[in-house]
Formats: sequence, structure tokens, C-alpha cells
Amino acid sequence: MSVRVRRVYEPPEPDDGVRVLVDRLWPRGLAKDAARVDEWPKALTPSTELRRWYHADEGSYEEFAERYEAELAADDAAELLGHVRDLAREGDVTLLTASKTPERSHATVLARLLEG
Repeated sequence: MSVRVRRVYEPPEPDDGVRVLVDRLWPRGLAKDAARVDEWPKALTPSTELRRWYHADEGSYEEFAERYEAELAADDAAELLGHVRDLAREGDVTLLTASKTPERSHATVLARLLEG
């Protein structure tokens, strides 16, 4: 099982496997055919409130990760998390985000949960 995080603006690679966009909004300036997104589970993304809180620098990344994990425990998100986990068991999965710092984004939290 391989789960990795990449910026959605990077060109697709042959070993990406299933490409899952994990942002609530479609990335600016990116054509849908160029992104080659296989799945876009919007309910798996952080809530608008949590995203705004984090981007306003009101808390640490660690606190953001804890709050996001709590959101992922909700029924809709937990079901989608299970679906993506199943995809990862079957082969490679690449989580795509428009974040400029993917290593400190929700995508990294998701990757950790999927691999754990």
C-alpha cells in the first residue's frame, strides 16, 4: 500500500495510482482534464470553518490536525475515509492538494490516517 501527497499542479506521474483531490474547492487556473483527478470526495475535506481558522494563523498545525481528525470521525467523512483506505489497500493512491505547503496541510493528516 502506498499513499502519497502531491500538489495538484504537478504533472501526473505513471505511479500515481488513483488520484484523489482532497480540497473542497477546485484549484484555480487548472483545467479538469489536465488534473486527471479520479475522485473528488468533498466531504473528506476540512470544513470551511476549520480551514479559515487554520489559514488565519489562529492555532498550530498540531491543533488543526486534531480538529480535522475529529471532523473525519463524522459519518459521511468516516465512510469516505474507509473508501479511500480500501483504494489504498488495492494499490497506489495519490492525495492531491493545491496547498503551497502540502507537508503542513490536511492532505498529510489524511495520508497518515490512511497508512495507519
